[in-house]
Amino acid sequence: MDSLTQIILGAAVGEAVLGRKVGNKAMLYGAIAGTIPDLDIIANYLTDTVTAISIHRGFTHSIVFSVLFAPIFGWLVSKYERYSDFKGWSWLFFWAFFTHPILDSFTTWGTQLFWSFDLRLAFKTIFVIDPLYTVPFLLFLILALWQKRTARKRFFYNKMGLLVSSCYLLLTIFLKWGATAQFESALKTQHIEYLNIDTRPAPLNTILWNANVETENAFLLGSYSFFDTQPISFESYPKNHELLGELIEKEPVQRMIAISEKWYTITKKDDGLYFNDLRFGLLSTAPDAENFVFQYKIEMDNSGKVTFTEVKKDTSDGKKLMLELWTRIKGN
Repeated sequence: MDSLTQIILGAAVGEAVLGRKVGNKAMLYGAIAGTIPDLDIIANYLTDTVTAISIHRGFTHSIVFSVLFAPIFGWLVSKYERYSDFKGWSWLFFWAFFTHPILDSFTTWGTQLFWSFDLRLAFKTIFVIDPLYTVPFLLFLILALWQKRTARKRFFYNKMGLLVSSCYLLLTIFLKWGATAQFESALKTQHIEYLNIDTRPAPLNTILWNANVETENAFLLGSYSFFDTQPISFESYPKNHELLGELIEKEPVQRMIAISEKWYTITKKDDGLYFNDLRFGLLSTAPDAENFVFQYKIEMDNSGKVTFTEVKKDTSDGKKLMLELWTRIKGN
């Protein structure tokens, strides 16, 4: 999830663990702990694109990280703060570290919660930014913040924030189930034979859902809103995997294919080949759109080294997408 949401979650968890003993400092340290796992983005500046992508939401989002580093941070804070309970601080950092990847596991990217096993947990029921999850949670946290440390209302507001946000997260599982059922029904009605289907919420909401459908030679992309009155339609995108040629044997290419979970197409342009990660969809709801959220140019130098360079996104595409999404959410 986005940084603000993780800060709110971390602060609420910190309050639940040590709020009655240290007051607002529990929220402060919980908020700090809630952001620490995302420091893995530093890899973007230290290594190549493929490696940075594989590291993202890896070790720092694992149970191993939570267990190993919670006592370290707990010890450091216990030496600095007047409240010197090592166990209490360690418990705060553990739960703030642990709940961070648990929440991220509901997003499309998912987490390697069970690192070092090669398994990414991704339920794909909530977008990385969802106001319906974050805003009520924030309001309850603010209400708790203004109460005295031992006040019952403080405990109540914080508990309600955790409860309401968790219930919404649970609701997204049922919404995904309902949307997936609609996609599968549409495919059956249209007599489309497919190999696999993958569904996820569109940006900023859980009313509009997107689906990737794999067929023999192409991927079908479709959308469904719970307010739709017309049948679901699918746009076809040829896989074009054969365009990779001998590049398919290169280690960076194999890693990118694994990262995308094989949901990818190849596009050939005048300046070379492009790798399109379909898991995150398009920056447009228009039919036959080609501007994928994550698109990478594939390049190979004279020594045979293959690199991937992410195509920069146009901010105007993002603004346009927000308007298109609002229109699409209201139904077709």
